[in-house]
Amino acid sequence: MMVSFFDQFASPSYLGIPLIAIAIALPWVLYPTPSSRWINNRLVTVQGWFINRFTNQLMLPLNVGGHKWALLLASLMIFLITINMLGLLPYTFTPTTQLSLNMGFAVPLWLATVIIGMRNQPTIALGHLLPEGTPILLIPVLIIIETISLFIRPLALGVRLTANLTAGHLLIQLIATAVFVLLPMMPTVAILTATVLFLLTLLEVAVAMIQAYVFVLLLSLYLQENV
Repeated sequence: MMVSFFDQFASPSYLGIPLIAIAIALPWVLYPTPSSRWINNRLVTVQGWFINRFTNQLMLPLNVGGHKWALLLASLMIFLITINMLGLLPYTFTPTTQLSLNMGFAVPLWLATVIIGMRNQPTIALGHLLPEGTPILLIPVLIIIETISLFIRPLALGVRLTANLTAGHLLIQLIATAVFVLLPMMPTVAILTATVLFLLTLLEVAVAMIQAYVFVLLLSLYLQENV
């Protein structure tokens, strides 16, 4: 029976219960809990160093008011990286290939940045809708365009993450299928194709980390405009 290539993106279920909740909760189990000792082990030390470096780089362009988001953005970054990386393992499911999950992250966080801007500095926040020095005739058109671009931001966040991960997983499955088909007929071509598959897998590991970083970085840039 021929199976559709897109079946891998369907949310699995067992006894009618969606397993996406387990896939979302699993990453937090894999990280060691920091202890109260003066000297930690190497894994906890590397974990703390990575989180501190990432948080410092992310909070560098923000003022003091935006530093309240450090814990949220760092946790979101680690969560997305872990889910994306686990999704590259065999017989696993990647929740971030679901647009609904990514929009569930993007819309509330984007809306929070907009609400913060409207509450703390409404004049500056509304001023982004109209660039300085705009001719009078273009004012209505630019306001409409800037408003549309503002509301497209969460859609762009969610679609970017979903599209990149979906395309990578689909390409890996296509090339892997080609390797199995070519192996009995043309072993040399199959070996070359397997080499391409290995390099593509390495690329997807980088994409999984980069897309998580880009998602959080864009959120921090939206926050920077409103604090």
